Amino acid sequence: MEKIIEIKNLSVSFAVRGGLLLRKIGTVKAVDDVSFSINKGEILGVVGESGCGKSTLARLILRLIEPTRGSVTFAGIDILKLSKKVLRQQRRHMQMVFQDPYSVMDPRYTIFRSIAEPFQIQNIRFTTEEKRKKVDDLLELVGLSSEHGFSYPHELSGGQKQRADIARMLALTPQFVILDEPTAALDVSVQAQIIKLLEGLRERLDLTLLFISHDLSLVSYFCDRVIVMYLGRIVEIISADLIGKNPHHPYTQALIESIFKAVPDEKSTAAPLEGEVPSPFNLPRGCVFASRCRYAQPICLEKSPNLEESGDGGQVACYFPLDSN
Repeated sequence: MEKIIEIKNLSVSFAVRGGLLLRKIGTVKAVDDVSFSINKGEILGVVGESGCGKSTLARLILRLIEPTRGSVTFAGIDILKLSKKVLRQQRRHMQMVFQDPYSVMDPRYTIFRSIAEPFQIQNIRFTTEEKRKKVDDLLELVGLSSEHGFSYPHELSGGQKQRADIARMLALTPQFVILDEPTAALDVSVQAQIIKLLEGLRERLDLTLLFISHDLSLVSYFCDRVIVMYLGRIVEIISADLIGKNPHHPYTQALIESIFKAVPDEKSTAAPLEGEVPSPFNLPRGCVFASRCRYAQPICLEKSPNLEESGDGGQVACYFPLDSN
């Protein structure tokens, strides 16, 4: 398969300041030595608890945040080495849909102006009639009408705003799109509509998607493969078909067991995770999950495991993966 994105050893640390003089009190490794690739046309999911580094990873890939080290290669080009001028041109091929549709668009702009704004930023010239036709086509593509173009953001529902944001994302015909929890702020019924819309757009426009969510059920349904993150590190990469059947990392298993059971008589057999979550200011030398892992051995506390092939096409960072216990 053709790889459209390759991430190698991507890391970023943030200095944390406090006190009256705002002195540096620590450093947080938000993303720590992350490596993976995305195949053209694939939907790759990223899951993990809040604070595990999912959204930071998204911003690093698009270079909205400068990494401490590592490389991000898009279609054979390392975007971390591009000048700001060339990077702006390259970004037309890489777009992002953010979590909160209520704060994405400028409240002073009509929906039409917001969707047409990328043309101005990228210096793409249209006649007035051509611009109108382009925006109307984009609105229709996401299930809105041309009349919505005359509205302001506060006049639309949450689902309509997210559709408008998706239309603006599609304005420059990107090849790769990051979806940062695009349904988290929406009602459940609206979430299903947005997911169905994204499925259709992926097939129709041959998009490659990175889908970030904390909802493991949604990710396993929508995605082809899934990355599981914990405290800034990848602990497992697994096929979405296998994540509920044969997880290899104990943390992945814990996430699966924590899914709410909708059937009243079906009781959860999940064993609660014990131990303390390590401080992000002082991550342990070994496996970041060792303090909460029921299978941990002395080596887990001494040396961080590398991502290794799991035998079914995935990868796992664990000395004692579940299929070997």
